[in-house]
Amino acid sequence: MTLKNIQSKKLKEVIIDNLRTRAKKLTWINISNAGKKELEYLHTKYNFHSTHLSASRGNVYAQRTTFERTEEYLFIILQFPKLENGNIKIKEIEIFFSHNYLVTIHNNVHEINDFFKEVKKNPKNTLAFKKESPRILLYELIQKLLLNSFDILDEISKNITKVEKIIFAQEQKEAVTEILLIRRNILNIRRILENHTKIIAKIQNLQRDKLIPNIDIKEHYDNLIDYSQNLWEISTNRKEIAELLNNTNESLINYKLNNIMKTLTIFSVIVFPLTLLAAIFGMNVTGGMPLLDSPFGFWQIMFSMIIGCMIMLFYFKRKKWL
Repeated sequence: MTLKNIQSKKLKEVIIDNLRTRAKKLTWINISNAGKKELEYLHTKYNFHSTHLSASRGNVYAQRTTFERTEEYLFIILQFPKLENGNIKIKEIEIFFSHNYLVTIHNNVHEINDFFKEVKKNPKNTLAFKKESPRILLYELIQKLLLNSFDILDEISKNITKVEKIIFAQEQKEAVTEILLIRRNILNIRRILENHTKIIAKIQNLQRDKLIPNIDIKEHYDNLIDYSQNLWEISTNRKEIAELLNNTNESLINYKLNNIMKTLTIFSVIVFPLTLLAAIFGMNVTGGMPLLDSPFGFWQIMFSMIIGCMIMLFYFKRKKWL
């Protein structure tokens, strides 16, 4: 089965051939939303293992990043965050590569498709054209995906600033939902980026491997490791800020709740002597009940209640409870 007779819009190929280098031409096959037909083509052309291909089927996501080596090729699964409707989700890329080809399989990741179009339109503008190495091409691809992750963290920073304004505008109920969303998104980002540095270092350390051309790419992959570490540090910082915002919001909620309870308590204590007097004079007892036959008894009782309220208020004020 060849690329010409597979007749699939999901599978696209570009050949990078720099005649000035001694390396063989480099083939990049890019597949979006791989189906059975595309996976059978890869199995026929490159003899990829069925377990690796089954992990590359559309709408199938791995639980972790993967780096596996066979005698013929390397198989890598990388995951990157994507921001969709305010939520962080996973965009996963399965990568097969050897000394003269790179195969990328994903669920329509636009950064990869855009870069593929750039390479196809003008391959000379890429570093991979100068080196004709799949690792250099992979380096450029991962770089774009990591830079996009920085943009996502910037969006989370904007959301954090928004939540700060909400909190200090005394809108604590709305802030609770926003803070929970930010904390969940940061947690998902950290889960996705957790093993990137290790995987990138493993690709870098293949420099002297017989499977891969012996070219000096340490500087490029050091940059990727720096990007990955910076992303982790920024996500850690954002995680701490989100925790502080959550604590601040909870403190303000508790402060409001305490004020409400304080007001209700003071009100109940002030009303208590009034209730007591009303209960006493409301008893159906004749003979000996004071003010029962007095024409001004009602007003005298009301006056006593008012005096009692004023005494309680004065006491609370003196104790600085008001």
